[in-house]
This record gives sequence, structure tokens and C-alpha cells, in this order.
Amino acid sequence: MTIRVAELHTAKGRRLPMRPTERVEIETAAGIVGDRYHGARHRQVTVQSREQLDAAEVIHGAPIDSGLTRRNITLDAGIVPTRPGDRIVVGPVVLEVVRVAAPCKLLDDTIGAGAQAAMRHGKGGAVCRVLVGGTVDVGDEVLLQPLEQPA
Repeated sequence: MTIRVAELHTAKGRRLPMRPTERVEIETAAGIVGDRYHGARHRQVTVQSREQLDAAEVIHGAPIDSGLTRRNITLDAGIVPTRPGDRIVVGPVVLEVVRVAAPCKLLDDTIGAGAQAAMRHGKGGAVCRVLVGGTVDVGDEVLLQPLEQPA
């Protein structure tokens, strides 16, 4: 199955609304140009999956708009790897997972009561740093590269 970028979102500052876009420029070791986390040390890009959001919707009992989750890249399918060191290749960009993107209480305020709880257990995606930058467009192919499990 081919996984693709379904949506891209950025916000110029904390607590400002996420804005959808068709293309982002991602800089190595810096993040998305124009996004609130550009230049951060570790939290440079966040990634989530529509498939995991759909599962959270079942728990939540209501739709979850991907733009309200505060994540930058939404994939159309797949399970986003969340272990530190896992890799996500988005078009020409290589991301390294730093940690799971833990859902915050702000989700209950923007999406509705219970959204934070519905997004737990890996459904919130991953926080990544940028190993290789480039331009990412909606529709770009994505490769999920979890680390090999120890034998």
C-alpha cells in the first residue's frame, strides 16, 4: 500500500490557528519554514495519520478535524512510528522520530470533551527532527521506517 501526504498545516505562533497549505519548505535541523517550531531543537515537525485519527473518532464518538490536532503533516493511511530513532521519509525529506506526540488538553477545548483521551495510545502521531530537508507537497509518497525490533 502506498502512503501519501493527505494534508499539511502550519501555524505562525503558539495558540494561533493551524492553516492548511499545499506545500511546505522543510529545512534540515530546523523544521518547516514559517511554522511556530521552526528552529526548535527537537520538535521540528509533527506527523499523524488519518487512519489513526479515524480510530480516535470511533472512541471519541465525533469527527476529529486533522487541522485541529496541531500536527503539521497528516498521512492518508498507516500507523505512524513513534519510537525514538524511527524514520519517516516524506518525499525528499527524512525525519527522525524524537518521541510520541502526546495529546494535550487543548484538544478537548478545540475538538470537544474527550478528544484528548481518544487520541492517546499512539494515535497522536510523532514529534520529529529533520535529518534531510526539502519541499513537501500534498500527495507526496511517504515511507514509514520503524527501527528493527531486537531479536
